[in-house]
Amino acid sequence: MAIYCVGDIQGCYDELRRLLDMAGFDPAQDELWLTGDLVARGPKSLEVMRFVIGLGARATTVLGNHDLHLLATAAGYAKPKKKDRLTELLEAQDADRLLHWLRMQPLLAEHPTAPLMMTHAGLPPQWDLATARLCAREVEDLLRSDQGNWLLCHMYGNDPARWDPRLAGLPRWRYIINAFTRMRFCTPDGSLDFHSKVSPKQPHPGLIPWFELRQAHEEEPDLIFGHWAALMGQCPVPRVHALDTGCVWGNQLTMWRWDDDAIFSLGCPVYAKGD
Repeated sequence: MAIYCVGDIQGCYDELRRLLDMAGFDPAQDELWLTGDLVARGPKSLEVMRFVIGLGARATTVLGNHDLHLLATAAGYAKPKKKDRLTELLEAQDADRLLHWLRMQPLLAEHPTAPLMMTHAGLPPQWDLATARLCAREVEDLLRSDQGNWLLCHMYGNDPARWDPRLAGLPRWRYIINAFTRMRFCTPDGSLDFHSKVSPKQPHPGLIPWFELRQAHEEEPDLIFGHWAALMGQCPVPRVHALDTGCVWGNQLTMWRWDDDAIFSLGCPVYAKGD
């Protein structure tokens, strides 16, 4: 059995299947970990959803910002983005089943035996792993409850930008969602910045990548994340693995095999422009 970890798919179903074949993924024995954003700008979000669900316990994914927006759109609380290609999924006969499954997915996933954990965007500087677990379970439980649609309606917004353990109610839940699914740069005090999406190699005055601010404890598992395509899989921090390499933007789809540190990459056509 091997553990394969792959970056944001964003509806790029054909590329996912080719990359799995290239890497020798065996759905009868191996595990597939996906960093979220299964859907949106690529042409085959419906096929991606059906495929991942069909893997059953062999697949583990986390919620990304595009996944949450799909849920909010399906619930009638958000308008479909013009760049998204979700009509086929939303109108599918099995849409209710697919969306229910998606709503049940976590914000933070931890492997039961391997020292490995995963979120869509990362972990904010002020959180240790215990805080991350607590915050993830809090919002996951709410999304799965009869208040889930209310939260999907009110999750949009950039405030508060800085964590405070005294936060309560909607401000607390919005921060948690943003930290898990939208974070890239932070200011030196750890406040989240939601404007800059460039590579850290480009000018970004007064901003620091979240992973350079966060002090991980030695006993923490390796962390894999996606979301930040401009990183192109480059993260200088040990045991933190960036896997989104911008497949949907015409770059690559990248997969990491945890067992032997092997990297597999596949060039992709351009399906979307902008972010």
